[in-house]
Amino acid sequence: MLLVLRRFIPTLSASVFLLGLVGAVVNVPYVLLSPGPVFNTLGADQGNQLISITGTKTYKTTGELNMTTVSETGGPDEGISLLQGIFALLNNENEVIPREEIYPPGETAEDNYIQSAEDFSLSQSDAIAAAMGYLNKPLRQDVAVTSVKHNVPATNKLKAGDHIRLIDGVMMKTPKQVVSVIRASPIGTVFSFEVLRGAKKEVVKIKSGAYPDDPSTKVDETKIPFIGIGVDMLYSADFTIDFELDDVGGPSAGAMFALGIIDKLTPGSLTGGKIIAGTGTITPTGKVGPIGGIAHKLVGAKRAGAKLFLAPNANCDEVLGHIPAGLTVTPVTNISGAVRAIEGFNKGIEIPECYDKYPSVNKK
Repeated sequence: MLLVLRRFIPTLSASVFLLGLVGAVVNVPYVLLSPGPVFNTLGADQGNQLISITGTKTYKTTGELNMTTVSETGGPDEGISLLQGIFALLNNENEVIPREEIYPPGETAEDNYIQSAEDFSLSQSDAIAAAMGYLNKPLRQDVAVTSVKHNVPATNKLKAGDHIRLIDGVMMKTPKQVVSVIRASPIGTVFSFEVLRGAKKEVVKIKSGAYPDDPSTKVDETKIPFIGIGVDMLYSADFTIDFELDDVGGPSAGAMFALGIIDKLTPGSLTGGKIIAGTGTITPTGKVGPIGGIAHKLVGAKRAGAKLFLAPNANCDEVLGHIPAGLTVTPVTNISGAVRAIEGFNKGIEIPECYDKYPSVNKK
């Protein structure tokens, strides 16, 4: 037998090498998802505090309130190699899914990056609103730029975070009003934007253009004036709350950001010194909404030492069969409920679990 194997080794090795070479080069239209890193909203990343609060009294915190992430390989443009897909399937913590399940047709990596950054910025703004509402503190609302696309009329003129005060001398009160003003004038109109950039007032002139021709759309957008920005309401406190975290996008950190702000602005430690993780979008009124990739986030939370995981109530059915041993997963629908769940867990009080909604399913 050994002799036979030796005779076939050169041919087999060459075949394996050739297969590996092809697998490494040939890309397939799939995306690889896996557990990503966690970030403590009470702590720092690369020397920078994730949440910095100045201009008001803050309190010392202990423990961790970890936002969880999903690592993605592939993106809307390149996909993954055949070899990556094969090896990923050998690890039950990974997931390989068709690219179109995540990205709409025609979306580029740049489009996705801009949208993810905008979602992340809005989640921080909404987290401030939710936290201020929970703490009964004053809240400011401003019409603001949330993103600036690449190679558009507003590029290098407006910046994400600019508060739009006036357009052509008219006060802007809603994002819809900004859109209406731009679209009500012919392509090529020069608009005068008065914005607040930090504490400084800036006046910017922008000439509207036409949307690039896109055959995938049913509407002829080439006749619609645009300047290439995203606009929404941004919320702020009457003191400064800054966020520092690079290379993370999407809206799902909102709930954990809100909890981090609340903990820093209230006496005592919300976590009781424990490691607590979670996920969920947040609305300005404090409602916690569903997210994607929760099974991967549970794994990341467990690896980081979490004992309690705050899951959006709407995601409870997706966690069944994926909860790591020793991790309690509790459903939350709003920020007040999230605070109560943490406080109850710290006191040893029995709190709701996702499994409670599905009594026929056995825990691991």
